[in-house]
Amino acid sequence: MVSSKRSGGGNWYGLTIFLSLTYKNTPILSCSVDNYASGDEHAAMHIRSATQDDVALIMTFIRALADYERMSDEVAATEGGLREALFGPKPAAECLLAFCDDQPAGFAVYFQNFSTFLAKPGLYLEDLFVKPEHRGRGVGKALLLHLARLANQRGCGRMEWTVLDWNQPAIDFYESLGARRLKEWNICRLAGPALSRYA
Repeated sequence: MVSSKRSGGGNWYGLTIFLSLTYKNTPILSCSVDNYASGDEHAAMHIRSATQDDVALIMTFIRALADYERMSDEVAATEGGLREALFGPKPAAECLLAFCDDQPAGFAVYFQNFSTFLAKPGLYLEDLFVKPEHRGRGVGKALLLHLARLANQRGCGRMEWTVLDWNQPAIDFYESLGARRLKEWNICRLAGPALSRYA
């Protein structure tokens, strides 16, 4: 959900779920994805890790997300670059795919970071997107809670992501799950020429 410039206006808020959302070492933020197909009682939902064969689908989700966030002109990713970044010798991130009735419904891209204060790894959610026709069926919640459970399993101290300040439905949804906005923090970034000048 991060880009190098903002064409649509708005600011980024940092949100954090501190995975002290455990009790006596038992995760309390977890899910069974079958419980979240509430929009259609006949819909079957499942979540799986993406593979190399899914690169074209992941690119479709990335472009749809960019369009929603008014950033289509900023997408420079290619299928080749994505394949190398996600499935090459040194994967930089991981991806989950959600399906409803075997139709692609949403995706999440995430990677591991680290907290020096906690001396623990963290899970950073880069992107989460659900197709409009599949919204209201619990797909986004299932993806997010699937990742929270994964973060617990991996011994992470927290889970973080960003959200645009104009995306109030997303902000309300995240806060309903226990996430809190870190309004005292601002994102700083070197990108493009500002970064390459130090090569």
